[in-house]
Amino acid sequence: MEDFLHSMDWVLPLRSDWATPIADGFTALGYTTFFLIFLPIGYWLWDRAVFTRLAVLIAISAVVNGWFKDFWQDARPDPKYWLDGRIDGSPGRPSGHAQIAVAMWLWLAYEIRKNWAWAAAIFIAAGICFSRLYLGVHDVDDILTGIAFGLASIGLFMLLLGPGFDWWRRLPVWVHLAVILALVPALWVIWPPEGAAGSSFFGHVAVLFLLFGWVAGQTLDYRLAPERGPRAEAWRQIVMAVGGIAVLLGIRWVIETGGPAIGLDRATVAYGGAAILGFYMTGLAPMSFRALKLMK
Repeated sequence: MEDFLHSMDWVLPLRSDWATPIADGFTALGYTTFFLIFLPIGYWLWDRAVFTRLAVLIAISAVVNGWFKDFWQDARPDPKYWLDGRIDGSPGRPSGHAQIAVAMWLWLAYEIRKNWAWAAAIFIAAGICFSRLYLGVHDVDDILTGIAFGLASIGLFMLLLGPGFDWWRRLPVWVHLAVILALVPALWVIWPPEGAAGSSFFGHVAVLFLLFGWVAGQTLDYRLAPERGPRAEAWRQIVMAVGGIAVLLGIRWVIETGGPAIGLDRATVAYGGAAILGFYMTGLAPMSFRALKLMK
């Protein structure tokens, strides 16, 4: 059993010139850039409520994953197996890719409630999980733990959306925003010491600031447009998706390069930048689309 959970020797015979790009493609679906593209496009073009719930679920899952990574400090496989150099030396268990893939795609299938959605979600989540093994950056133990945490995240989220938390949803938005901000110092206090001072804490907690900006922007969006009109024509949707993401990535680049250049510290850049991006996704971008007559 120990060999099954931690040995990576079985991976090498599976590698080939055609399979590696496929694994790279699946694993890209678990990195930040994908979420920064996928979530706002879903919000702009599909369903605001569905993708807000998805953003909350991803934020919860990401923070939980970061805490347990730093708590366990489980070593990844030997670097000689690695075909993905973007892991920044973070611990292995639980796999963040596996956890968030299971939580995100299965929840999205649950929202859609169609057989094809379940099939697609299982296929994508399985592909992402296996890609981490193929690329040699996680062992089976990391992946299985990530899958279990992903399923647990869905269970917790369903509880939070149940009638027992109606009181929370009736609170003013400013209370929700205040609670999100209050979670940051609270997490710093309880975060495992091994990761509290490192990039792991900043990276995972920045997700809360993205959520803060998302909720603030969504509040503005709903006040300006309580009801969405008919779905725009295909060409308008393409313009919104391509143009909106181009601006978003431009804002991200300006923040990440300009912030340090003018002397801002790491926390200010990470947290302030995440909040700005979140507010752009749900507030500024939809407002601009309506002003340009792209969105009904």
